[in-house]
Amino acid sequence: MPLARSHLGLLLLGVLLTLVLYLLLPAVQHEQRLAGTRPAEGKQGRWVGNATMRSGMVAGEAPVFYREVSTGPQASGSASPGRPDVLFLHGQAFTSKTWEALGTLALLAGEGYHAVAIDLPGYGDSPLAEMVATAQGRAAFLDHVLQELGMRRPVLVSPSMSGRFALPFLLARGDQLAGFVPVAPVGTKDYTAEQYQQVQTPTLIMYGDRDTSLGPQALQSLRHLPGHRVAVVPGAGHACYLDKPEDFHRALLGFLRQLK
Repeated sequence: MPLARSHLGLLLLGVLLTLVLYLLLPAVQHEQRLAGTRPAEGKQGRWVGNATMRSGMVAGEAPVFYREVSTGPQASGSASPGRPDVLFLHGQAFTSKTWEALGTLALLAGEGYHAVAIDLPGYGDSPLAEMVATAQGRAAFLDHVLQELGMRRPVLVSPSMSGRFALPFLLARGDQLAGFVPVAPVGTKDYTAEQYQQVQTPTLIMYGDRDTSLGPQALQSLRHLPGHRVAVVPGAGHACYLDKPEDFHRALLGFLRQLK
């Protein structure tokens, strides 16, 4: 009888330990995944926090998921001298994959530009981040990404929803950009004409002529930017780059080439 009780006790203890390990396993795996996204101490490189990036330096290059970014020459790319880096954001229904699928990243790479697209927090393969709950946090997020990627005075391409990130960054840190390309962005009414007039960043305002709502609405506010040009893409809707990619690319390259 005592032996039976002993076996029963061991059996119950084994069941209890199994249950505890089962409950703890997801947390352990989660911590392991997080640990794998951060560079180890002492290594050269930094973590691109909460952002998945795709680089256009090599056509068809795979996206980089939470990888360390080298502090060497590759961090700022191998763009041709005098040509700015280009950072692509995306709209609500899209991700960084859009710019790869359209051939935009490969096209710019072929022209000698270091082009990078990212998934914004909560989109594509990028997790949510509490810091982007406010306009100030979203501006700080972009500043962090530019530093991690080694981009100095890049051109920022911002379609639709990404205006919530790009516009507060533009108004607070516009001097850190060589150029700004808003493509019918949202949030333009959140700022005054006087605020826009303080920005000296060269700007190409783009939208499709069939976008009769957000495109003209954004133009109404962004026209107060002193150094702006306007490119209306014929026969294109809100996502003009998707409807007419060749026209979009032509206008974008023309803007990039005239920047100093």
